[in-house]
Amino acid sequence: MEISTATSLPLMEDFCTLQGEGRYTGHASYFLRLGGCDVGCVWCDVKDSWDASKHPLVSTEDMVGAVVSSGVKIAVITGGEPLMHDLELLTAQLQEQGIRTHIETSGAHPLSGSWDWICLSPKKFKAPLKEVLDAADELKVVVYNKSDFKWAEEHARMVSDDCLLYLQPEWSMASAMTPLIVDYIKENPRWILSLQTHKYISIP
Repeated sequence: MEISTATSLPLMEDFCTLQGEGRYTGHASYFLRLGGCDVGCVWCDVKDSWDASKHPLVSTEDMVGAVVSSGVKIAVITGGEPLMHDLELLTAQLQEQGIRTHIETSGAHPLSGSWDWICLSPKKFKAPLKEVLDAADELKVVVYNKSDFKWAEEHARMVSDDCLLYLQPEWSMASAMTPLIVDYIKENPRWILSLQTHKYISIP
């Protein structure tokens, strides 16, 4: 369901920081957090993003201008669920300026936009689409309880052989789940540990 026009998108917040998760952990990145989400994770830490109407429509030109002005070469489009929107124009304009386009998505909506990196973080509340599973560069599974390991393996079988596989403890359960994830990865070394390092060092 598209809830915006291609030329303007509901922008909850934007900021320059370091990527805290997955393959590009530690890389300077400019985050564009779009409003709107219908996935509804109970442990979501940005529930204010769910209602797109609460956030101002901002032109893609203004968003691209902010990224370019920062000097950072990676733009991460996140949410909310960014694929609720048509992202073709935004990503084209970013790439025209030499900016890498990365997305963080649950994969529950059709893929739009031109992407240099697709991080798929599937959620149990709304299944990812095959087209996003096929295109994913990185599968990042949030581990909230022990049953999530089996769920992670089910999705690992759905992505390409080249897709990187990450297990990430849900923040509120990190002390309990991280040791289990470490042991699991020792036994299943194709998986990689992802930590929310931005929360450990108190940056956005």
